[in-house]
Amino acid sequence: MSAASPHPALGIDYGTARIGIAATDSCGILPYPLESIPVGQGDYPFTRIGELVKKLDIQTFVLGLPLRLDGTEGSACVKVRAFGEKLHARFPSLPLVYVDEFCTTVEAKEKLHAAGRREKDMRAIIDQAAAVEILSNWMEN
Repeated sequence: MSAASPHPALGIDYGTARIGIAATDSCGILPYPLESIPVGQGDYPFTRIGELVKKLDIQTFVLGLPLRLDGTEGSACVKVRAFGEKLHARFPSLPLVYVDEFCTTVEAKEKLHAAGRREKDMRAIIDQAAAVEILSNWMEN
């Protein structure tokens, strides 16, 4: 008997203004950006994530955890874990994996810049690109 596949997975870069969302394909070969969800609109982020779970048949949540350089958790991690607890309460049947998101935004900016994006053009998609990096890190481990 084989274990269920963790793919497609939904990568989440939680921020206080926006939540970057990315997903993997069903085989777990390629992560790709999806959208940025605005925070502060009540229950909307969870409603939208639920729509994506259903539409994409998501099997796993991968949430970036902003650890400090020494690997410890600070106040930013408290906010992310609180979001993760709410996410897990809404979708208890889906596994929730935390992944160190160290340098994911920096890596995303570098890749977008290399692709010819200007700094002001990156604002709309940087959170999604960071979520792609979070998924890439998870897939490599």
